[in-house]
Amino acid sequence: LEEMYIYGGRETIQQMLKLGDRISEIAITGDDYRNVDRWYSKIEQAAGDAVKTLPWYEADTYLGSMLAVMDGFVLVWIIVVFLALSFGLVNTLVMAVFERVREIGLMLALGMRPGNILGQIVLESTMLLAIGLALGSALSWATVQPIKDGIDVSIVGEGMDMWGMSSVLVPELLLSDVILANVVVLILGFLASLSPAWRAAQYEPIEAITKV
Repeated sequence: LEEMYIYGGRETIQQMLKLGDRISEIAITGDDYRNVDRWYSKIEQAAGDAVKTLPWYEADTYLGSMLAVMDGFVLVWIIVVFLALSFGLVNTLVMAVFERVREIGLMLALGMRPGNILGQIVLESTMLLAIGLALGSALSWATVQPIKDGIDVSIVGEGMDMWGMSSVLVPELLLSDVILANVVVLILGFLASLSPAWRAAQYEPIEAITKV
Protein backbone atom coordinates (compact mmCIF):
# COMPACT_ATOMS: atom_id res chain seq x y z
CA LEU A 1 0.00 0.00 0.00
CA GLU A 2 2.92 2.36 0.64
CA GLU A 3 3.72 2.22 -3.10
CA MET A 4 0.21 3.28 -4.12
CA TYR A 5 -0.88 5.83 -1.54
CA ILE A 6 0.55 8.87 0.21
CA TYR A 7 -0.39 9.26 3.86
CA GLY A 8 -0.58 12.63 5.55
CA GLY A 9 -2.40 14.60 8.21
CA ARG A 10 -5.93 15.73 7.42
CA GLU A 11 -5.28 19.43 8.01
CA THR A 12 -2.12 19.33 5.88
CA ILE A 13 -3.93 17.65 2.98
CA GLN A 14 -6.84 20.10 3.28
CA GLN A 15 -4.43 22.99 3.09
CA MET A 16 -2.60 21.55 0.05
CA LEU A 17 -5.86 20.92 -1.82
CA LYS A 18 -7.38 24.23 -0.63
CA LEU A 19 -10.42 22.45 0.77
CA GLY A 20 -10.72 24.50 3.92
CA ASP A 21 -12.26 22.32 6.60
CA ARG A 22 -14.06 20.10 4.09
CA ILE A 23 -13.43 16.39 3.42
CA SER A 24 -13.46 14.98 -0.12
CA GLU A 25 -14.53 11.45 0.73
CA ILE A 26 -15.55 9.25 3.65
CA ALA A 27 -15.32 5.49 3.06
CA ILE A 28 -17.31 3.14 5.28
CA THR A 29 -16.51 -0.57 5.29
CA GLY A 30 -18.67 -3.41 6.55
CA ASP A 31 -18.28 -7.10 7.22
CA ASP A 32 -19.91 -8.21 3.94
CA TYR A 33 -19.05 -6.29 0.79
CA ARG A 34 -21.65 -8.21 -1.24
CA ASN A 35 -24.54 -7.17 1.00
CA VAL A 36 -24.44 -3.39 1.38
CA ASP A 37 -28.12 -2.65 0.76
CA ARG A 38 -29.16 -3.42 4.32
CA TRP A 39 -27.15 -0.51 5.75
CA TYR A 40 -26.60 1.68 2.66
CA SER A 41 -30.06 3.22 2.94
CA LYS A 42 -29.42 4.15 6.58
CA ILE A 43 -26.13 5.85 5.69
CA GLU A 44 -27.74 7.68 2.79
CA GLN A 45 -30.52 8.93 5.04
CA ALA A 46 -28.07 10.02 7.73
CA ALA A 47 -25.81 11.81 5.23
CA GLY A 48 -28.64 13.86 3.75
CA ASP A 49 -29.10 15.36 0.31
CA ALA A 50 -26.06 17.64 0.55
CA VAL A 51 -23.68 14.66 0.40
CA LYS A 52 -23.40 12.27 -2.53
CA THR A 53 -23.70 8.71 -1.23
CA LEU A 54 -22.76 5.74 -3.44
CA PRO A 55 -22.33 2.01 -2.87
CA TRP A 56 -18.85 0.76 -3.66
CA TYR A 57 -19.85 -0.93 -6.95
CA GLU A 58 -21.11 2.43 -8.28
CA ALA A 59 -18.14 4.38 -6.95
CA ASP A 60 -15.77 1.86 -8.58
CA THR A 61 -17.63 0.56 -11.62
CA TYR A 62 -14.61 -1.34 -12.94
CA LEU A 63 -14.26 -3.44 -9.81
CA GLY A 64 -18.02 -3.96 -9.62
CA SER A 65 -18.14 -5.15 -13.24
CA MET A 66 -15.16 -7.44 -12.72
CA LEU A 67 -16.81 -9.01 -9.68
CA ALA A 68 -20.05 -9.51 -11.63
CA VAL A 69 -18.13 -11.27 -14.42
CA MET A 70 -16.39 -13.51 -11.87
CA ASP A 71 -19.74 -14.37 -10.26
CA GLY A 72 -21.15 -15.25 -13.67
CA PHE A 73 -18.18 -17.49 -14.43
CA VAL A 74 -18.58 -19.29 -11.10
CA LEU A 75 -22.32 -19.72 -11.75
CA VAL A 76 -21.68 -21.29 -15.17
CA TRP A 77 -19.05 -23.58 -13.66
CA ILE A 78 -21.46 -24.70 -10.91
CA ILE A 79 -24.21 -25.39 -13.48
CA VAL A 80 -21.83 -27.52 -15.57
CA VAL A 81 -20.76 -29.48 -12.48
CA PHE A 82 -24.34 -30.13 -11.40
CA LEU A 83 -25.39 -31.17 -14.91
CA ALA A 84 -22.54 -33.68 -15.01
CA LEU A 85 -23.60 -34.84 -11.56
CA SER A 86 -27.19 -35.33 -12.68
CA PHE A 87 -26.11 -37.57 -15.61
CA GLY A 88 -24.02 -39.62 -13.21
CA LEU A 89 -26.96 -39.99 -10.84
CA VAL A 90 -29.32 -41.10 -13.60
CA ASN A 91 -26.82 -43.66 -14.88
CA THR A 92 -26.18 -45.07 -11.40
CA LEU A 93 -29.86 -45.32 -10.53
CA VAL A 94 -30.80 -46.92 -13.86
CA MET A 95 -28.11 -49.58 -13.42
CA ALA A 96 -29.28 -50.19 -9.84
CA VAL A 97 -32.82 -50.82 -11.11
CA PHE A 98 -31.64 -53.13 -13.92
CA GLU A 99 -29.73 -55.23 -11.40
CA ARG A 100 -32.88 -55.65 -9.30
CA VAL A 101 -35.37 -56.53 -12.03
CA ARG A 102 -36.06 -60.02 -10.66
CA GLU A 103 -36.36 -58.72 -7.10
CA ILE A 104 -38.84 -56.07 -8.22
CA GLY A 105 -40.78 -58.67 -10.22
CA LEU A 106 -40.98 -60.90 -7.13
CA MET A 107 -42.32 -58.04 -5.01
CA LEU A 108 -44.93 -57.28 -7.66
CA ALA A 109 -45.91 -60.94 -7.83
CA LEU A 110 -46.38 -61.00 -4.05
CA GLY A 111 -48.91 -58.19 -4.31
CA MET A 112 -46.87 -55.04 -3.94
CA ARG A 113 -48.45 -52.19 -5.88
CA PRO A 114 -46.54 -50.32 -8.62
CA GLY A 115 -46.93 -47.09 -6.67
CA ASN A 116 -45.22 -48.68 -3.68
CA ILE A 117 -42.36 -49.86 -5.92
CA LEU A 118 -41.94 -46.32 -7.24
CA GLY A 119 -41.98 -44.85 -3.75
CA GLN A 120 -39.52 -47.43 -2.45
CA ILE A 121 -36.94 -46.77 -5.16
CA VAL A 122 -37.27 -42.98 -4.80
CA LEU A 123 -36.91 -43.33 -1.01
CA GLU A 124 -33.85 -45.56 -1.31
CA SER A 125 -32.24 -43.15 -3.76
CA THR A 126 -32.92 -40.18 -1.47
CA MET A 127 -31.50 -42.02 1.55
CA LEU A 128 -28.34 -42.95 -0.36
CA LEU A 129 -27.94 -39.35 -1.48
CA ALA A 130 -28.43 -38.09 2.07
CA ILE A 131 -25.76 -40.45 3.40
CA GLY A 132 -23.37 -39.45 0.62
CA LEU A 133 -24.01 -35.75 1.23
CA ALA A 134 -23.41 -36.14 4.97
CA LEU A 135 -20.11 -37.91 4.33
CA GLY A 136 -19.10 -35.36 1.67
CA SER A 137 -19.92 -32.40 3.94
CA ALA A 138 -17.93 -33.95 6.78
CA LEU A 139 -14.95 -34.56 4.47
CA SER A 140 -15.10 -30.99 3.15
CA TRP A 141 -15.08 -29.63 6.71
CA ALA A 142 -12.15 -31.91 7.61
CA THR A 143 -10.28 -30.72 4.50
CA VAL A 144 -10.70 -27.03 5.36
CA GLN A 145 -9.68 -27.33 9.01
CA PRO A 146 -5.92 -27.93 8.48
CA ILE A 147 -5.65 -24.81 6.27
CA LYS A 148 -8.14 -22.54 8.07
CA ASP A 149 -5.33 -20.17 9.11
CA GLY A 150 -4.57 -19.39 5.47
CA ILE A 151 -2.42 -20.42 2.52
CA ASP A 152 0.57 -18.22 1.76
CA VAL A 153 0.76 -17.63 -2.00
CA SER A 154 3.29 -14.80 -1.86
CA ILE A 155 5.72 -16.86 -3.94
CA VAL A 156 3.41 -16.79 -6.97
CA GLY A 157 1.39 -13.70 -6.07
CA GLU A 158 3.82 -10.95 -5.21
CA GLY A 159 1.89 -8.53 -7.40
CA MET A 160 -1.21 -8.91 -5.23
CA ASP A 161 0.16 -6.30 -2.84
CA MET A 162 -0.03 -3.72 -5.63
CA TRP A 163 -3.80 -4.16 -5.65
CA GLY A 164 -4.09 -3.97 -1.89
CA MET A 165 -4.90 -7.66 -1.55
CA SER A 166 -3.40 -10.05 0.92
CA SER A 167 -0.99 -12.75 -0.24
CA VAL A 168 -2.60 -15.19 2.22
CA LEU A 169 -5.72 -17.00 1.02
CA VAL A 170 -8.01 -17.92 3.88
CA PRO A 171 -10.52 -20.67 2.98
CA GLU A 172 -13.96 -20.43 4.53
CA LEU A 173 -16.69 -23.06 4.50
CA LEU A 174 -19.99 -21.18 4.59
CA LEU A 175 -23.01 -22.96 5.98
CA SER A 176 -25.25 -21.31 3.37
CA ASP A 177 -23.12 -22.75 0.54
CA VAL A 178 -23.19 -26.23 2.07
CA ILE A 179 -26.96 -26.11 2.51
CA LEU A 180 -27.46 -24.82 -1.05
CA ALA A 181 -25.28 -27.54 -2.59
CA ASN A 182 -26.96 -30.28 -0.54
CA VAL A 183 -30.46 -29.08 -1.43
CA VAL A 184 -29.61 -28.86 -5.14
CA VAL A 185 -28.13 -32.38 -5.14
CA LEU A 186 -31.15 -33.78 -3.29
CA ILE A 187 -33.53 -32.19 -5.79
CA LEU A 188 -31.48 -33.46 -8.74
CA GLY A 189 -31.31 -36.92 -7.18
CA PHE A 190 -35.05 -36.97 -6.62
CA LEU A 191 -35.75 -35.97 -10.22
CA ALA A 192 -33.15 -38.43 -11.52
CA SER A 193 -34.70 -41.30 -9.55
CA LEU A 194 -38.18 -40.76 -10.99
CA SER A 195 -37.36 -42.20 -14.43
CA PRO A 196 -35.87 -45.55 -13.29
CA ALA A 197 -38.47 -45.81 -10.52
CA TRP A 198 -41.31 -45.32 -13.01
CA ARG A 199 -39.77 -47.90 -15.33
CA ALA A 200 -39.48 -50.39 -12.47
CA ALA A 201 -43.10 -49.82 -11.48
CA GLN A 202 -44.24 -50.73 -15.01
CA TYR A 203 -42.62 -54.20 -15.02
CA GLU A 204 -44.82 -57.23 -15.57
CA PRO A 205 -44.22 -59.62 -12.64
CA ILE A 206 -43.76 -62.81 -14.72
CA GLU A 207 -41.50 -61.14 -17.31
CA ALA A 208 -39.41 -59.52 -14.58
CA ILE A 209 -38.94 -62.75 -12.61
CA THR A 210 -37.94 -64.78 -15.67
CA LYS A 211 -35.68 -62.09 -17.08
CA VAL A 212 -32.01 -63.10 -17.19
